[in-house]
Amino acid sequence: MNATVPAADTRSRRYRRWLRGELPQLLLLIALMLAARSSLANHYLVPSGSMQPSLQIGDRIVVDMRAYGVRTPLGNRVVWPVATPARGEVVVFDSPADGERLVKRVVAVAGDHVRLRDGQLTVNGMPLETEDGAAEVFGERRVPLDLGDGGGPDIAALRIPPGKLLVLGDHRGNSADGRYFGLVDADDIYGRAVAVYYRRGAGLVWKRL
Repeated sequence: MNATVPAADTRSRRYRRWLRGELPQLLLLIALMLAARSSLANHYLVPSGSMQPSLQIGDRIVVDMRAYGVRTPLGNRVVWPVATPARGEVVVFDSPADGERLVKRVVAVAGDHVRLRDGQLTVNGMPLETEDGAAEVFGERRVPLDLGDGGGPDIAALRIPPGKLLVLGDHRGNSADGRYFGLVDADDIYGRAVAVYYRRGAGLVWKRL
């Protein structure tokens, strides 16, 4: 005659098997996902129009967290540098002023001599604006500007010291950027913004930055 196993005992055995088997696997999967997000790739929601016209309010962008080095999971410390931010790249970092997560464009790197007048940049004695003044050229990258609200504060003359970057918004008259909070440590850059993957009114897109 077979004994009947109480339902409570059956549930208890199933729970113990889940704790020993499936739970560790689930926790490992969550840890790997968090590590990948913090050290491989991430995404960012653009909260303001400071980078118009390249970035619009509400844009969602892909951020490459490996662009400048291999980072520790969750700690975001670079353990293996592979590159440094270059002029013209769009980067994500925490504001030196208040820690707010920001997205801006690197316009000058260590050793550069910079002047900004009426929203137009001169780097190492070379004006970056196009003939019509509607864009700036960083190497092969042509960056459209929004000067509809003026150029914002000027920079009379500035030399970028070692390990530092100057970051500005493309919407020069509507951007709280390096003119307000100062230079950014190159090591504090989280990653490089690669592309817009979602835009309000357009849905899924893939617009390289």
